[in-house]
Amino acid sequence: MTKPRVGIIVGSNRRESINRKLAKALANLESERLDFGWIRIDDLPMYNQDLEADRPETVRRFTADVAQYPALLFVTPEHNRSLPAVLKNAIDWGSKPTDQNVWRGRIAAMTGTSFGAIGTAVGQQHLRQILGILGVLVMGGEAYISFRPAPVDDDGHFVDDNKRDFLQAYMDRFAALVTKLVGTS
Repeated sequence: MTKPRVGIIVGSNRRESINRKLAKALANLESERLDFGWIRIDDLPMYNQDLEADRPETVRRFTADVAQYPALLFVTPEHNRSLPAVLKNAIDWGSKPTDQNVWRGRIAAMTGTSFGAIGTAVGQQHLRQILGILGVLVMGGEAYISFRPAPVDDDGHFVDDNKRDFLQAYMDRFAALVTKLVGTS
């Protein structure tokens, strides 16, 4: 039996991104039920409709990567109470041209972390709105956490039991939804 495939998109281009660390830990939580792969966004040029006729190779690679995953896990910081430019840029590339929107029909969950008290709550609201408009079925519920104290170590293991338990329940719901809607083969 093959596990459902889930692409992870980290909305940060920082080398030492705390959201990348969180994404690794989340993948470790559900590695028995879901097959995770990483979708790179940090090398995409800024979206420009003038480039549509001859898309850059990095954009073709990115949209092909998204297309191979029926489900997506977004793990993203929040910038100025919204989503980071690098993530919005990736979303724009994937949505254009409209008849080739790679987001349509995907299932998604989102989470993120920051050092602030409300984690990435407002950024996730914006991301949920954008993905919904593009035809993504976004799992209900919220999962944003503060990175203080650090909930995960550099190897992708949770060191904060409360945050691990909270996110395990969230990921269990996501795995159940993906399995129900995508199935296994």
